[in-house]
Amino acid sequence: MAQNQQAADISMEIDRLATQLAKDPHSKVFMPLAEEYGKAGMWQEAAGVLEDGLKLYPGFITAMVALGRAYDQMGQATKAKTILEESVKLSPENLRAHRTLIKIYTTQGQKELALQSCAVILSVNPRDEEARSVQSALGGPLKQEKEAKQLKPTGLLKSTLSPQLADASPAPVEFTISAAETNTLPDLTASTVSTSEIISADPLSMKALLMETALLSEDQIGEQPAITEPDVHAADTEVMPPPSPHSGAVAQLEAWLRAIESRRQDRDTTNEPPQKTS
Repeated sequence: MAQNQQAADISMEIDRLATQLAKDPHSKVFMPLAEEYGKAGMWQEAAGVLEDGLKLYPGFITAMVALGRAYDQMGQATKAKTILEESVKLSPENLRAHRTLIKIYTTQGQKELALQSCAVILSVNPRDEEARSVQSALGGPLKQEKEAKQLKPTGLLKSTLSPQLADASPAPVEFTISAAETNTLPDLTASTVSTSEIISADPLSMKALLMETALLSEDQIGEQPAITEPDVHAADTEVMPPPSPHSGAVAQLEAWLRAIESRRQDRDTTNEPPQKTS
């Protein structure tokens, strides 16, 4: 009895809405009329009404989703998927569209797309039983699987460390210079003072002093020779010291110093006053 009464009520409502739509074809009353057709299982009539309404109101999301559902009920999965995917592009969080898409994707074996629609529904309502059930049946969310694969090596590495070492932060590294290393640097202030004194005393000695300062600075701050490991097979072989890389410069410097000294003696001899004769 109750079912007959409900069917009678639906029929009366369909007649009323159809009459109203006939009087005003541009009215949005086509939406509730399509819903009543769906309640009565008249999906062909519902799809026809929705198609006509979308011609007048293109992009009407609610009508697009209802038409997709009608196509799905009629067994036209391709049409249903096309219009539902279009509606999801316009309204990404439309839950009714995603529910029908989950059904279509699962039937067609498109697991990843079905899980994506499940994820959208659960992001809005994490307790949605239908989406959670489908997600569990399909093997869980893909995002969690990818994150687990990415974090797996790190988790194994950390598990092998003790809690103190795993949670300890790296100690800061400090770079210091020892006193012995500081003493090896040349005293530029002293070199400057002595150079100015030499310039005022004897200009000819300036060039020799600068050469000597450069050689000493290069020896002090230059690269240290690499330390090689001793060769046990060549223990009895006499090792000759390598020639100094500055031997030529030192010899030239000594020649200049001798020349400068000779010029100074000649100058001192020339500048001596003649001795008076009695």
